[in-house]
Amino acid sequence: MKTAEVIIDVPFFDVDAMQVVWHGHYVKYLEVARCELLRSFNYDYPQMSESGYMWPIVDLAVKYVGSARFARKIKIVATLKEWENRLKISYLITDLETGKKLTKASTTQVAIDISTQQMCFESPSVLFEKLGYPKP
Repeated sequence: MKTAEVIIDVPFFDVDAMQVVWHGHYVKYLEVARCELLRSFNYDYPQMSESGYMWPIVDLAVKYVGSARFARKIKIVATLKEWENRLKISYLITDLETGKKLTKASTTQVAIDISTQQMCFESPSVLFEKLGYPKP
């Protein structure tokens, strides 16, 4: 499994009056970790586009378990779970100091051929090449 992690200092502009991160900002944190994961196998968004495919998010699930707070460091771990027909990535956000689980999430992306604007029902060969796996 491909995995990447990032550490984020929770900034003041991401919190509400109670010093708790507003729920919508977690999606931004997932994106930071997702890009780090994609870069780990050289298939971040610029490389996707160059290969002739875009990969929009078609599903997002978030389970809030605890609260991230202002000035705390959080760790976001992104793990690639599926890639044969879609990119499915799972995420775990924890408080860096305590290790307390704060959020679990997953995203699903599908390949769209840029030239035809058609959805691909299986992942293109370039993804398998980037991952170092033969296409089944």
